[in-house]
Amino acid sequence: MRNTNRRTVLIHTSLLAAGAALGTTGVTPALAGVASSRSLRETLVGAWRLVSSVETDIKTGAVDRPLGDKPEGLILYTPDGYMSAQLSAADRPNFESDDMYKGKQEEYVAAGLTYLAYSGPYYVDEANRIVEHEMFVSLFPNWKGQRQARIVKLDEKELHLSPNRPLMFNGSLKMATIIWRRANPNVTLAA
Repeated sequence: MRNTNRRTVLIHTSLLAAGAALGTTGVTPALAGVASSRSLRETLVGAWRLVSSVETDIKTGAVDRPLGDKPEGLILYTPDGYMSAQLSAADRPNFESDDMYKGKQEEYVAAGLTYLAYSGPYYVDEANRIVEHEMFVSLFPNWKGQRQARIVKLDEKELHLSPNRPLMFNGSLKMATIIWRRANPNVTLAA
């Protein structure tokens, strides 16, 4: 029961962090095109939808798609220097109960294995085209407080992020490549 309570706290914290990033930071959607005169930081600001998440084992070259072929998610960069990343496998099964605190242990395990989330400040190294994500909160608690560098490759519509060093995933060191596509602006207004 103790592990289940921790898992629910982690899930709840991630949901709150995502809600805070989406609802209270004043994210301004960027235009679909990216002007070359804009800084990397200015270009990052806005919402990006997850397209692909690929991990490559550095010893064997084996490729894995831990969130499947069509993952879902958003990464948000706010003008005031905060970010939130939410990555999910598509078609995750619902819990039997509609109460998020009353799930079965195996439901929490499955949910945790098919979702990655963290939020916190971000820092941009314009000269080296690197963005650092500082994990203020993280679904994976070992990342909390870490600052992880991401090498940025960016064109007008896609953002490619890769760590600057291999990370431990599923028992081996791997390099990850995460591809995001600029999200369409959310222009729906409440009535």
